[in-house]
Amino acid sequence: MHPEGQEAVLHIVVNLFFLVVVWWSLQAFRFDVFVRNPEGPKAKMLMILVTIAISHLVSSFFLEYFQGSLMLRYLF
Repeated sequence: MHPEGQEAVLHIVVNLFFLVVVWWSLQAFRFDVFVRNPEGPKAKMLMILVTIAISHLVSSFFLEYFQGSLMLRYLF
């Protein structure tokens, strides 16, 4: 495999992993306090968008941290 392909697979797996983790963790959050109709389509779309936004932030942090740790070998 090419290094670019391996990196692409890593990005996809990490993004999907954190998407599932964030979705699972947000199930404990009470959205019904903040929305009028928690079972409506707008509330479900809000939940999906919040999940995507948080998982993007977390996976970006993890991937940048991983990339930075790989660059440490060029320090010495």
